[in-house]
Amino acid sequence: MRDNTFNTESALEELSRAAPPDQSSESYDRSPDRTTKSAEDVERELEELLDSVIDALPVGEVAFDDALVKENLDELLLMLIALHEETHGDELLTDLECVFDAHLSPGTVYPRLHELEDRDVLSMHAKVRTKEYSIVDPDYVRDTVEGTMMQHLAFGMLLYAFLNRY
Repeated sequence: MRDNTFNTESALEELSRAAPPDQSSESYDRSPDRTTKSAEDVERELEELLDSVIDALPVGEVAFDDALVKENLDELLLMLIALHEETHGDELLTDLECVFDAHLSPGTVYPRLHELEDRDVLSMHAKVRTKEYSIVDPDYVRDTVEGTMMQHLAFGMLLYAFLNRY
């Protein structure tokens, strides 16, 4: 039998410690005097989140292929919009490419944004040359991201249980 040095429980504990404290939905409040985070701030925050995942796992890096990004596009868009607080489609496409190395077309991303807007999860504010998106329903965002996380976690645990038997 293969000796596995990876401990799933310790990885989950490490990820839990690395996660920021639970924040209420008030963090999505768009007060008029509140400024939008810069693209550099969001990219830095995303890199910190990814680094905390990598630090908790026995791997040197984590890569997300385009198929995985597409399968979880709603959740990633919601996460990115929440981190930006308000952003436009081009910035989201740039984030997906820079952070996740995903090369998605506008024809893939914009219909998802419009559907989220139609479901009253996002609000869209038309500007002169672009449309800015922001979160309207933070409970939906939390529930959706948490549900997807649990599915991926369960699937990963199933694969891990298989490797222990194989």
